[in-house]
Amino acid sequence: MKRSKILTGCAALALSALALSGCAPSSGESSDGSVTLTFWHNSTTGDGKKYWEDTAAAFEKANPGVTIEVQSLQNEEMDGKLQTALNSGDAPDVFMARGGGKLADVVKAGQAMDLSDGISADAKAAVGSSLSAFEVDGKNYGMPVSVLPSGIFYSSDLFSQAGVTTPPATIADLEAADEKLKAAGIDPIAVGAKDAWPAAHWYYNFALRACSKDVLDSAAESRKFDDPCWLKAGEDLQAFIDTAPFNDGFLTTAAQQGAGSSAGLLANKQASMELMGAWDPGVITSLTPDEKPLADLKWFPFPEVEGGDGEPGAMMGGVDGFSCWVNAPKECVDFLNFMVEKSNQEAYADAFQTLPASQDAQSVVSDPALKDVLAAYNEAPYVVVWLDTLYGQNVGNALNVAVVDMFAGKGDAASIVDAVNDAAAKS
Repeated sequence: MKRSKILTGCAALALSALALSGCAPSSGESSDGSVTLTFWHNSTTGDGKKYWEDTAAAFEKANPGVTIEVQSLQNEEMDGKLQTALNSGDAPDVFMARGGGKLADVVKAGQAMDLSDGISADAKAAVGSSLSAFEVDGKNYGMPVSVLPSGIFYSSDLFSQAGVTTPPATIADLEAADEKLKAAGIDPIAVGAKDAWPAAHWYYNFALRACSKDVLDSAAESRKFDDPCWLKAGEDLQAFIDTAPFNDGFLTTAAQQGAGSSAGLLANKQASMELMGAWDPGVITSLTPDEKPLADLKWFPFPEVEGGDGEPGAMMGGVDGFSCWVNAPKECVDFLNFMVEKSNQEAYADAFQTLPASQDAQSVVSDPALKDVLAAYNEAPYVVVWLDTLYGQNVGNALNVAVVDMFAGKGDAASIVDAVNDAAAKS
């Protein structure tokens, strides 16, 4: 996979030697030489949760004297709880990270370990340039475990039922498909706006089409929306919302928990499509009646939008990985290297039905939809990290809230731009 194109927006930071020195004692070292690592991840059920339990147990077996205390947190609660723990000075030794401005803020606060000298040569070779998603000021602060480009997952059976014969290539095509689906009594698109970020992803993708890569690069540094394309993205989204493409009750629909979530609506064929990242097939599988993969699940890239400056084929996406707390025991880095060994990455791809970061493990990807995601990713001119990740937590939260306000009819395109610029001015 051509990962050198990932736009992460990690600005160069002038970090004090004191902040990064790690002079405080490691959190898990005992007087008898044993070590305990606390480990937070966001897989609360099913094969994903079991994968991390099994991986931790395998690492303990290979490293006598090391114990890993595993804690799973609901995805939507992760950022808040992690920030509280980091600020308290008693953070988990191993925690989930997605790069971009969010990680840069953690690094700037002196809360993440510099892994540059600890990542093994084998790990570097396996994950390639996806490591760049976790670079800040030329140093590495995280290990990628999966690459997660986004697009629209859909039920091909429902498309056929409504007479939609080809995946939409443009927004006009998508709107035409939506009308056919509604005429057939099918909700076109499910969105979990209750959790904010799934609704915000619609704005992210319209911005990807409206704004050039240079503008996205510039905003990643300034964290401001100064170019007119940001307003255009909001206007394009508003025009799309006005066509009523989403499921009934989308403002109170969760993203990934339960049959009534946006993923659950697609899993149970109550809606035809969902805009989501490459983890979605695994979530959908967990929510089908028999907890088996949705046989007719397919995928297409976010449609092209007329009049934008974004390069055709560009993708929005993310890189999931893990970082070490600045005062974690040195075994934390060993655990990160262990995560991306070939057999562990193959098991990860199977457990989560997603795309592993390790190039060595990609041959296990068999899901037809994910194969299409992988093919589009390989051809994309560049991939932009989720905007709430790219611009850091404070700006990202303001962006997400402003987009949900638009979905609720309480804001407009200008409100989104104003919210981001106001948050940037305060950060």
